[in-house]
Amino acid sequence: MHVKEDIIAILEQFDIGNKFSSLPVLPKASVLIPLMVKNGELHTMMTLRSKELRTSAGEVCFPGGKRDPSDRDDVDTALREAEEEIGLPPEDVQVVCRLVPIINKSGLLVTPVVGFIDESFCPCPNPAEVSAVFTVPLDFFTSDKDHYATHGVAGTMGMLHSFHFVDPDSGSQYHIWGLTAMFAILVAALALKKKPDFHVAFDPEDPISFFQQVLHRRTSKL
Repeated sequence: MHVKEDIIAILEQFDIGNKFSSLPVLPKASVLIPLMVKNGELHTMMTLRSKELRTSAGEVCFPGGKRDPSDRDDVDTALREAEEEIGLPPEDVQVVCRLVPIINKSGLLVTPVVGFIDESFCPCPNPAEVSAVFTVPLDFFTSDKDHYATHGVAGTMGMLHSFHFVDPDSGSQYHIWGLTAMFAILVAALALKKKPDFHVAFDPEDPISFFQQVLHRRTSKL
């Protein structure tokens, strides 16, 4: 298991900086992928969206949402949304990198922001937006044990990945799929330097180039 500092050094290599600032204007959103070292293992924190929401109701997501006019950049959006949704103070997040944005099914350009939080953080979910918060070992997203995929789903990048996760703390079962699952697989492959046990459309040795190609292919049609 890499220590936190080693993982930060690995992930920083994939920070996109301003590489995609020249993309056509699209509505933007960001998600925060919070990482923590828990019981000596790297974990990520996820949320179950409230069933009362208009979009993605009852789905598992990372904290995040649409860009607000007051947000300076993608990092600001991710940190603001995480504070609003789970009570995570922005100053308690060690932002590590921004990864390649992906256009979601609604046409939003979604940028994943990866950051470390302390293991002791106790989430305070906003009930209007979040009905549960839980953590998942990151290597869960490289294992084939509770994973399945479907092919040729319209609007996805080749395969639609799904995982069934049972939270050992609460016994609750969660279905993690779609863009959220793809982001989790990507971060796990990068941070752990581990090839998933199942087939993925991207090259685990150089995953970023695949997402860049998909993004340029999608935006060239705009």
